[in-house]
Amino acid sequence: MGRYVARRSLQAIPLLFVVSIIVFGMLNLAPGGPMAAYERRAVGMSPQDIERMRQQLGLDDPVYIQYFRWLGQVVRGDLGQSMATRRPVTTEIAERLPRTALLMAVSFTVTLMIAIPFGVIAAVRQYSFFDHFVTTLAFIGQSIPQYWLGLIMIVVFYGILDNPFGDGPMFPSGGMYTLGQDFSLLDRIWHLVLPVTMLSLAWVAWYSRYLRASMLEVIHSDYVRTARAKGLREWVVIMRHAFRTAAIPLVTIIALDLPLIFAGALFTEVIFSWPGMGRLFYDAAERRDYHLLMAVIMITSFLIILSNLLADIVYGLLDPRIRYQ
Repeated sequence: MGRYVARRSLQAIPLLFVVSIIVFGMLNLAPGGPMAAYERRAVGMSPQDIERMRQQLGLDDPVYIQYFRWLGQVVRGDLGQSMATRRPVTTEIAERLPRTALLMAVSFTVTLMIAIPFGVIAAVRQYSFFDHFVTTLAFIGQSIPQYWLGLIMIVVFYGILDNPFGDGPMFPSGGMYTLGQDFSLLDRIWHLVLPVTMLSLAWVAWYSRYLRASMLEVIHSDYVRTARAKGLREWVVIMRHAFRTAAIPLVTIIALDLPLIFAGALFTEVIFSWPGMGRLFYDAAERRDYHLLMAVIMITSFLIILSNLLADIVYGLLDPRIRYQ
């Protein structure tokens, strides 16, 4: 296992290098740039001022020189400064990451608490009313666009329905706390309800369907029938023998989604004005903030590689037949 982890870690270095070249080139090929806002708006800056700022930011150098200058900074542990705020990129990320981590952790917890029982019970009671209910819910969750769902939720729960316990709307339309109010756990939960619901609905739909399909393949296997023949209780057979193997495809999907904790849920954070990584990435893309965009994309790429490695390790723990040499 140790050799496998070391080999995969070494393979990640050239992969990240290639990804950085592609992303940096695509960002520079995109129309506009960090100076576009100053060039198309009357902000009191002369062409000489704009050119001087371009030189200060190093944007007048060839693209390959800009790339190697950025790469040299990254190797030294410096992600650079935001071209828009002139603050260190690490500071910008450090401020937003805990907020996204809170949103994603609550959403993942709610999702798994619902999706795992739904998927297991739907498979065990195949073609029952509960199975049809879960299947219908999954189709609805997969079919509804997230951004549309978020807007509808704001219209209904903020614009139409009133709070039954006080004045004002049932749920806030955005933000993560009430302005001018001291920290309150209930207030934070109140602001989490709509964005968590928006995220969890889609994830519950995907995860429950994957788990149901995987469980249906496993519960009819020979070793599961053998476990039943030994006289084990049904819930022991399902959870200890069938679920461990059936969870492997689910681990793959979760591993691919885990980097979202860093990158943030773009639609959710923008629609609900949640000040996290998704909103930061959106603002950086609008301003063509190359250093900030590169930092977010590269760290997300690294986390994707890391999460896939962790998923392979979990495979070996769930299924003793899997061995890594």
